Amino acid sequence: MVNNLGGRLKDFADLVKFSHTIFLFPFALSALLLATQGSPLTVGKVFWVMVALVAARSAAMIMNRIADRRYDALNPRTAMRPLVTGRVSPALAWAWLVLACGVLVLAAAMLNPLCLKLSPVALIWVLGYSFTKRFTWLCHVWLGLATALAPLGAWIAVTGAWDWRAAVLAGAAALWVAGFDVIYACQDIDFDQQHSLHSLPARLGLEKALWVSRGMHALTILGFFALVPLFHLGGVYLIGAAVVALALVVEQVLVAIKRANIPMAFFTVNGFVSIAFLVFLALDLWLGGAA
Repeated sequence: MVNNLGGRLKDFADLVKFSHTIFLFPFALSALLLATQGSPLTVGKVFWVMVALVAARSAAMIMNRIADRRYDALNPRTAMRPLVTGRVSPALAWAWLVLACGVLVLAAAMLNPLCLKLSPVALIWVLGYSFTKRFTWLCHVWLGLATALAPLGAWIAVTGAWDWRAAVLAGAAALWVAGFDVIYACQDIDFDQQHSLHSLPARLGLEKALWVSRGMHALTILGFFALVPLFHLGGVYLIGAAVVALALVVEQVLVAIKRANIPMAFFTVNGFVSIAFLVFLALDLWLGGAA
């Protein structure tokens, strides 16, 4: 029984690519820190924010695997995914999807009334991403905006209100994700073209798509620096923003040098970007508070 449970948990983690939450959590936590400058965060609030994030991301990934099952089976890069190989049945995937959606709504209800009201909107958006490659090459932007719901949702969770400053952080995060998703999609240019799937690389070709990605990441860097006057951040954060900017440049250079570097640029560099952003922001706020 224990082995079976462990196997199911591993299947679930593989299905939703749980390791990729490293891209999401740091920016949600950053929003929590910015929203509560000078005010303590309760353990309960942080817990339900994390539950909501895990549930929303899990629902989005499960929906993506269900929607793309036929294409994943045809693509050598994705042919070993659990739904394709049969490790996870479609019925179980649907059950997990319903459970994840229910947990998100529950977490939203535990946070505040505005979160609960917005939870169906968030679900529609994150689940809808799975079908965007059928009709628009702006699917990368859709994904970026879906990811931006994490810092926006975290902000609303602790404040109960909208603040346009949070939108600057969310916008920068959205452009960051859209930029590296364009890079990731470069692996499937030929496949997407052959199967009439939409993506920027499939529409523009490798070189032009990478220039769009570079432009998105340039705007990301500007967005990160724009947070300085909005939240009265200091020198430690500025150093962190410069480090993050350098990492994004390294990512683009790696991909420009060799297309085979895409997996490393996608996971390693972007994982560093998200963690570094959170660490330097937290240090800046802590040192500023201590001063």
